[in-house]
Amino acid sequence: MKIAIVQFGGSNCDLDVLHVLKDVMGIDAELVWYKENNLDRFDGVIIPGGFSYGDYLRAGAIAARTPIMDSIKKIANEGKPVMGICNGFQILAESGLLDGALATNRYPKFRCEWTHLRVETTNTPFTSKFKKGEIIQIPIAHMEGNFYADSITLDKLNENEQVAVRYVDKNGHLSNDVNPNGSQENIAGIINAERNVIGLMPHPERASESILGSEDGIKMFHSMVDYISHN
Repeated sequence: MKIAIVQFGGSNCDLDVLHVLKDVMGIDAELVWYKENNLDRFDGVIIPGGFSYGDYLRAGAIAARTPIMDSIKKIANEGKPVMGICNGFQILAESGLLDGALATNRYPKFRCEWTHLRVETTNTPFTSKFKKGEIIQIPIAHMEGNFYADSITLDKLNENEQVAVRYVDKNGHLSNDVNPNGSQENIAGIINAERNVIGLMPHPERASESILGSEDGIKMFHSMVDYISHN
């Protein structure tokens, strides 16, 4: 098993993800530069957070048009798991691999803080280690995490259980007060219709060791590895 961690100019969470996979979990992972045009040797892909190309035009817009995205789309079409974290979510949305868009936070400032999330579905390669409705704690760090989709798309996401996680309070309740960026319906992460591509604004790699304050995030990586092992 081998997982690719994609690097763009401006990626800054790539080494964090590599540390979790290799040092914490013992998984073979490799940093892959954005000019790579063949990812066939990998069993899954993670697009980490950061500020690819300085978030010029829109967050993720330039990275979504780099050569490696064709290879990532091929991986996704083959049913292999693809995870986009923060800027990775923005890139996946810009590339069309996920629905919706990520806009500037409701209050236009960078937010870096812990959030509580409610797991909305366990029927994905990334959330199978959780219980449906489980409340987990994972931090965010972004300025453009405000998820938007039109009403038809939102209905589809809800009907197909494509909303993976939502921002909630510690008791699992939804409210505007615990929505850090203004995302519609407190959406923090979604999956594609085929259920093998996820994008989420919170950073699970920053909640994968007890010394960091939470180990909830590592379950996402364990879920992904378990999926790869059985497919």
